[in-house]
Amino acid sequence: MISKCLFPAAGYGTRFLPLTKSMPKEMIPILNKPLIHYGVEEALAAGASEIAFVTGRGKRAIEDYFDYSYEIEKEVEGTQKAKLLDEIHYITDRCTFSYTRQTQIRGLGHAILSGETLIGGQPFAVILSDDLCEHQGKGVLAQMMDVYDRHRCCVVAIESVPIEKINMYGCVNGTKLEDRVLSVDTIIEKPKPDEAPSNLGVIGRYILTPDIFEILKNLEPGYGGEIQLTDALMEKASQGRLVAYQFRGTRFDCGSIEGFMSATEFYYRMHIKMANRLRASV
Repeated sequence: MISKCLFPAAGYGTRFLPLTKSMPKEMIPILNKPLIHYGVEEALAAGASEIAFVTGRGKRAIEDYFDYSYEIEKEVEGTQKAKLLDEIHYITDRCTFSYTRQTQIRGLGHAILSGETLIGGQPFAVILSDDLCEHQGKGVLAQMMDVYDRHRCCVVAIESVPIEKINMYGCVNGTKLEDRVLSVDTIIEKPKPDEAPSNLGVIGRYILTPDIFEILKNLEPGYGGEIQLTDALMEKASQGRLVAYQFRGTRFDCGSIEGFMSATEFYYRMHIKMANRLRASV
């Protein structure tokens, strides 16, 4: 079982300026929980209880969120409001948390390389928390764990996207192995629509084998002058050691205002339905 999940969380969140001048984008709330909470819930549901964060300046709110707050705990103790902390207690009682800093923002590949000391020499998952994924059955990362168990190589999550938006994603093409699973032949970072090999975009869920660190160490800067995880994964693809999984579920790009609003509306409707069921059962 893969027990570790890495959360790259050092980015500036510039699409949400000016809010992200003082608030980490990972702490932007969907209803009463921040994005990072949903990501950790997904990791834990997939069996990954060792949570590792790569953070940066101005990200202390993430550490504080997954810590015990003596003042608030005492303030609500013995009241109805104490139940509002049940979900965070569920996580903190079952997970361990470790942190390191990415001192330079040099791309996702560099962020993952910065987490090597927290991960060690074992396969691990990666979640980008601003890609909020919802599935009423098994979560996206848990689905990917099943794919990893069958193929024992790196796994990326993909979905079909409008071809005119493929330049916002890593893009894959490959050969079908089984239902929803491709053996990746090509993976390209943010291609132009007329140069894209497909309309299959990579979203913020990965399972990586530990040799990815050595590949990242030897990479030259790629797209945007950054160390791109996509380039490292292309090396894995050339070895026949990368598969792509078209997940079951819904993804919200909460790094954009449009996606954030869609997610908020979706989860609010779920909240209302649950409240109505509870009232009906009384």
